[in-house]
Formats: sequence, structure tokens, C-alpha cells
Amino acid sequence: MEVTKTKSEIPAALEIWDIAGLVKGAAEGAGLGNAFLSNISAVDGIYHVCRAFESTDVVHVEDRVDPVEDLAIIGAELRAKDIERCEKQFESLSKLVGRGQTKEQKEAQAACEAALACLKSGKDIRLKKDWTTKEVEWLNETMLLTAKPVVYLVNVSQKDFLRKRNKWLPKLHAWIQENSGGEPMIPFSGELEGQIVDMPEDEAKALFSAAAKEGEAPMTSVLPKIIRTGFTSLHLIYYFTAGEKEVRCWTIPKGFKAPQAAGAIHGDFERGFICAEVMAYDVLRELGSENAVKAAGKYRQEGKNYVVQDGDVIFFKFNVTAPGKK
Repeated sequence: MEVTKTKSEIPAALEIWDIAGLVKGAAEGAGLGNAFLSNISAVDGIYHVCRAFESTDVVHVEDRVDPVEDLAIIGAELRAKDIERCEKQFESLSKLVGRGQTKEQKEAQAACEAALACLKSGKDIRLKKDWTTKEVEWLNETMLLTAKPVVYLVNVSQKDFLRKRNKWLPKLHAWIQENSGGEPMIPFSGELEGQIVDMPEDEAKALFSAAAKEGEAPMTSVLPKIIRTGFTSLHLIYYFTAGEKEVRCWTIPKGFKAPQAAGAIHGDFERGFICAEVMAYDVLRELGSENAVKAAGKYRQEGKNYVVQDGDVIFFKFNVTAPGKK
């Protein structure tokens, strides 16, 4: 298998939903609050886009531009909704005390109480690090809004992006460090990204050169960085399967072992797993072919306890002789 002779490439995909923003009081239903909070409940992670540019053509609901205050408002609204949900569940579980709670109900009530204490202290669920195993199990089932990982995307003007300066960036960085555990912050220009998407390649290259000549940063898209950071925040990695006709990228949670990774392709691959033949993508790219990797002694066979690494190229061997359980 030669790397350059692939006929078909199927990349990994990160599904992104554009959800309308919310206003102060959203937790009580103000604005589009209920719709926003319902939609955000269904996602695995959040790209929080905040505006850091002035424009008379773009109206702000608060009639001002202050992305730090925007972050504070939205954070407070998400915590308020989580508090509301936890209080309802705690009240429901408390009513069972006199009737005799089960062990599971007692554990759920204790976890709910711990979550409420965290939220009422002004701290998001994901930022508390000392959750017990039982509390984590409850949190995974409850899927609170502030438990979701966040990547902050700061939309600046094209001019500010190219010169890498914006008055809000230091303030936003400080707020995120203090209030959001130093989660990723990525400046970008929506105006610039819009131009690059619609621009022919030769025109884009001409603009890149012009920007560089003027002493500004070369004009490049930030989208690849945004996507990679999203994968990382969700603790996802990807591996490849490759053949003469196709290279396909598969997305799995970080920490999956080889049989679990095989299951991402088909349940039979996991059920009848024998072994995984593995080579690193960087090595394959450097040496150019599977045969060259084997000749260099960098093609290896791994068993069921192998933890798949980001960028692995894998050929699974499996054998299924009986139908799976129904």
C-alpha cells in the first residue's frame, strides 16, 4: 500500500450545531432561553463564540460590546439551569427518605447535594476535580450543562486578527484562567474566514503574500485548529484503516483498547478480535509505504490490551464463527 496512491479518502467528522445565544434571565425563560438550553443539553461539548469587535451593522442584545461580561452572563445562566434541575431531583429523592430509600437513591441524593454545593459556590461542574466514583456515575447520567467541555472562540475584526492585537484578548484570557480553569481560547476572524471559504485558491495565495509583505501575519484559516481543539476537548482521537482503494479515519474516545476501536467499524470486529497490526501515521508518511515500514521494523502486532494511539494506522484481524447475542 503506497500512501500516494489512495483512490478514496474518508476523513473524521466533527458535527457542529449553530445554537442561538441567550440573554440574562434565560434560565427563567427570557429571550430564546428555553430553546437554547434545550438544544445545548443535546451536545457533547461547547464552542463558545464571543464577539470582540465593534460594528454598527451587528446589533448586540445588551447594546454594547463586552465579551467578558457576555461570558459571565452565559456562565451564570447555565449554572442557574443546572441548579434548578438538581434542586428538583434532590427534592424528589428527599421525599423517598421516609419510605426507605434504596442504596442507589441514597448515592444519587448525595451526588446531587455535592453538585448543588459546587454550583451554588459559583463553580461549573467540570471544574471540580475531586468527584467520587459514584458522583461521576451520577453526573454522567444527569448530563448537566456546566459539565460539558468548553472551547472559547473569540471573533475579532480582520484587522485585529492579522496584526494579532485586540484589547479584549488579555481580559478574556484572564477571565478564562480565573473562572474556567484555563480552557482553550482561540482568536479568529469570522469576516476573514468567510472570505477564505469563498475565495479561489490563486486569489487566496495572492492575499496571503500581500498580508506578509505588509508585515502582518500570513492569512491562514483557523478552522483546522478549531476542529483539532474540539476533538481534544472531547477526549477523542482518530485512527486510520487503509487499503489500495480507500483510507478511512475513525473517531474513538481516548483510552479505547484495540477491540473497542475495532468495534467502531463493526461489532463483529470487536467480538471476534484476534489482533491488530499497527503502524504510526508519521512513520508511514515518512517512509512512504507499508513495505518500507515493515522493512524498518516499525510494523508491529498488538493484542487485546493495546491502547490505541492518536494517528495509528491499523489492520484488524478477527474471526467470527457464531452469531452474536441478541
